[in-house]
Amino acid sequence: MENQDRYQRGWEKLCEIDGEAGERVVESLQDIAPDFARYLIEFPFGDIYSRPGLDLKSREIAVVAALTALGNAAPQLKVHIHGALNVGCSRQEVVEIIMQMAVYAGFPAALNGLFAAKEVFKERDASGKA
Repeated sequence: MENQDRYQRGWEKLCEIDGEAGERVVESLQDIAPDFARYLIEFPFGDIYSRPGLDLKSREIAVVAALTALGNAAPQLKVHIHGALNVGCSRQEVVEIIMQMAVYAGFPAALNGLFAAKEVFKERDASGKA
């Protein structure tokens, strides 16, 4: 029952933060690694994102910064830029978070992050999302 609670709590948090983008990630894993899809829901979203201590906006700021700094996680960065916007970050805040990473992760990582943000903003404009 505990795992079912983790899964349910995680699924609700995933939908709240990432919406359709998160659901598509989970869906895309069903034919190759359904257990991994479950782990993605239970641990990050069911356990970590559901903890008290940081609001969702703060958590997404941290994730956007971390994924930008990695420099090789553009698909995940795009999902979490959507997430940051969904939980209250403005587009300008997202841009500033990514620009800040140039200091710590270098210009190439920040450039890649800015291009990812540009794609997300274009996608949201096309679908009528803020």
